[in-house]
Amino acid sequence: MFVRAHFLARFICLLSSVDFHLRTLIQISLAAALTTTCNAGRAIDAVVAEAFARNPEIRAYEAEIAAARGARRTAGAWRNPEITGDAGAKLVRDVPGGPDSNGMLWTVSALQTFEYPGRVRLRKAIANRQIALAELELEGFKAALAAQVRAGIYRAALSAAKISETGEVSTRFDELSSVLSQRPVAGVIPQLDLRIIEANANALKRRTLEAEREIQSARYALNQLRGTRPDAAFDIPQIDPTLAPIPGTAALLTTAGRQNYDIRTHVMELEQQGFKVQLALNERWPAVQLGPFVHQERADTNEYHFGIGMTVPLPLWNRNAGNIETERARAVKAEAELAAIAREVERKIADAAFVYRSRREEAEKLQSSILPQMRQAAELADRNYRTGALPITTYTEIQKQYLESLDAFFTAQSAAIEARQQLEQLTATRLDKK
Repeated sequence: MFVRAHFLARFICLLSSVDFHLRTLIQISLAAALTTTCNAGRAIDAVVAEAFARNPEIRAYEAEIAAARGARRTAGAWRNPEITGDAGAKLVRDVPGGPDSNGMLWTVSALQTFEYPGRVRLRKAIANRQIALAELELEGFKAALAAQVRAGIYRAALSAAKISETGEVSTRFDELSSVLSQRPVAGVIPQLDLRIIEANANALKRRTLEAEREIQSARYALNQLRGTRPDAAFDIPQIDPTLAPIPGTAALLTTAGRQNYDIRTHVMELEQQGFKVQLALNERWPAVQLGPFVHQERADTNEYHFGIGMTVPLPLWNRNAGNIETERARAVKAEAELAAIAREVERKIADAAFVYRSRREEAEKLQSSILPQMRQAAELADRNYRTGALPITTYTEIQKQYLESLDAFFTAQSAAIEARQQLEQLTATRLDKK
């Protein structure tokens, strides 16, 4: 069974009256336990870092950030000036018989568009929020990827622990089956006892195979997350799946309100939508085009005209009312979605916290009292059956109940770890560190 390192640390503080050599031995064991825990943490972090470096989906999120930054440059750029030119002929007809005045004429003008004050600033603000959203999506994906890596490692660790714990019973049945098969069969009862023992041994082998399949499935999933071939060689880190206490529900809710990725995304979208409403209101007023022009007329004499031209649309028929109404409706929708997601996150946190605490309590109770008692009962039943003092039905029932207790322990531990991982996703906080 698993022993917590910090419990050993507390225990050492109470050993002032114990023999020096015993204290030294316990301190060495504590140091080894702490070293193993630290190494396991570093091993998990190394696998997560490898997944970050190789996972192909991260490049898609990084490309989205680059695209948002390009849109930010476009939002802050000035419009290109517009140059227009006209060319033609000047024909002047005087009274009949009088002189004519014919010649060429041309006009060149350059116009620069000037946005209404505040419009460029609002577009930049919208583009900046889009960059922040893309970066938040990448951060959320990395957090989800790291959680999937840890989930695969924990699943493999639990399956390995299940193989280790059930191996004792499996060995016991195999040894007993080997002994009984070598004895001469005298009567029906010994023969049936042998068949019952062999059937239970085969059932235990199926349990082992299922656990090994879980480990292999976890290895395939981890290889995929690491961006390698599913069948690539990979040593899954050994970890301590001990369940540590978690903060109170109120503290988890506060942390989620501040760090939850879905809530932060909706908050940022609501802020962005507020800027879009302001931009729609700003666009009621038109942009102005302003620039110089040159005009020349060449006939009997050359005439030049210089000046500044201005073009201003008149907002008579379209005051952007439709876009304003649309953006305001989207702002109301974004606000409602934020409130809904906040309530959903609160419900999921309360549910996951309850599941974790109840399953953790169940696992600790099984580990501290029921499993040791059932293990002792199984060992006692094995000794008494070998001496002929116990019938086969009682022997197999005790072994099955011990296995049922082990299954209940690992099921509770797996459910607690799953609930803790859900809490980590909801709060964007690591909770498996002791």
